Amino acid sequence: MKKRKSIVLIGMPGAGKSTLGVLLAKELALDFVDTDVLIQAREEKTLQEIMAESGYLNLRAIEGEVIAAAHLPSHVIATGGSAVYSEEGMANLKELGTIVFLECSAEELRRRIHNYESRGIAKAPGQTFEALFAERQALYREYADITVGCDGLTMQQALDQLLSQLPSRPQNGGRAP
Repeated sequence: MKKRKSIVLIGMPGAGKSTLGVLLAKELALDFVDTDVLIQAREEKTLQEIMAESGYLNLRAIEGEVIAAAHLPSHVIATGGSAVYSEEGMANLKELGTIVFLECSAEELRRRIHNYESRGIAKAPGQTFEALFAERQALYREYADITVGCDGLTMQQALDQLLSQLPSRPQNGGRAP
């Protein structure tokens, strides 16, 4: 079996994908990329500007194109929360490596996110955070190779949890079992 080289972080906005991704990349000596930044660089606009000009479905379509075309071996990849709406994009990310779902409860996310309306979250007009949360949970679970429960954890604790679950990480001092 081909060894997977990248680690892809999925989950809701506020789950810690970007913050934890940087820590993970440093720990594993991998490059780090945030797909939201790739989208913004390609479009030369913020996510919120894209949605304001052309709607949330267009932002999701752009995100799908960006992640479907991404060639990012040996990276920690922090995705946007809506990456899971693109089957083609997620298939590409799955080819690149292990998909890790950073799972947080809606209550925990509400504590972490204070700019829900202005953050550039790709949701239907008028859709509540709770409705969006419920809609995405099944998709995150469907694509995840690993799930890390993040409620009540510091970033270091979440990092330690993730590292302990990675399949290629030696658990016995680097010796083969």
